[in-house]
Amino acid sequence: MSVKVTWWGHATVTVEDSGVRVLTDPLFVARLAHLRRRRGALPPPEAAHADAVLISHLHADHLHPASLARLAPGTRLIVPYGAPAAVPGLRRVAAARGLPVSELRPGQECRIGPPGDAAALTVRAVPAAHDGRRLPYGPHRVPALGYVISGTARTYFAGDTGLFPELPDEVGPCEVALLPVGGWGPFLGHGHLDARRAAVAAARLAPCSAVPVHYGTYWPIGLDAVRPHEFHAPGQEFERQAGLLAPKVAVHRLGHGESVQPRTTR
Repeated sequence: MSVKVTWWGHATVTVEDSGVRVLTDPLFVARLAHLRRRRGALPPPEAAHADAVLISHLHADHLHPASLARLAPGTRLIVPYGAPAAVPGLRRVAAARGLPVSELRPGQECRIGPPGDAAALTVRAVPAAHDGRRLPYGPHRVPALGYVISGTARTYFAGDTGLFPELPDEVGPCEVALLPVGGWGPFLGHGHLDARRAAVAAARLAPCSAVPVHYGTYWPIGLDAVRPHEFHAPGQEFERQAGLLAPKVAVHRLGHGESVQPRTTR
C-alpha cells in the first residue's frame, strides 16, 4: 500500500497510510485574529475526517479549538504533554465532542487503529526547536513537537521548527518529510524554517520525498504589499534549493487541496 498526502493549506495535511487517516494541525477558518486566508478555498467537510489528529504545539494557528470541534466523535487527539492543562478550550472541545486525548513527550509513541490490527500506525513524538507557549494568553510553556508516522512508510511531520544539530538523530530514517518552508507574515521569527533552511533539513534527513507546507495560505490583514515574495515564493524556492542541496529528494509541491502519492523508495 502507498502513502497519500493531501495538503489543505498552512500546516494542515492528511496522511493516509495502511488505511488509517491522520490529520495534522487542523485550521479550517477564513480568518484567525489578524490573519486571513488569502489563497485556496477552505478545506471541504471531508478534510475533517480522520482516525487521529496530531497537534504539534499550542500556537493558535496550530491548535485551534473551533476547528477541532468539526471532528467526528471518537477522533483521537495526540498532543504535546501538558497541552490540555494549558489550553482550556482544548479540554472543553475534547469533552464536548468525545475526543480522546493522548499526551506525548519527545520520544514517546502510541498506536493508531483497532487493537491488534497489524495495519495500525505508530506515531512517535520528536522534539522541535520552537517556542511552545500559548501566546498571548499566558506563560504556559509546553514543548513543541514533530511526529513520525510509521506504517507502510515513515512520514515526518515537522510542525514548526528551526534547524538543530540533533534533528536527523531525533527523527531517524524517514521516507516522506512534511517540512514548513515559510510562515504567515513578512518576517519569520526564531524557530522556523525558511525555504533554504528547509532544504538543508531535507539534505540532512535524506527522505525519498519532501512536501513543502506552512506557506502561501494566511497573511496579516493590510500587509498584502509588504514583502509579498514571503507569501508567494517559499514553495518554489524550496524546490529550487532542494534541487541544489538535496538532489536525490523528490519534491512534491502541492496546491491547496491537492494530493500526491509520494515516492517512498529510491
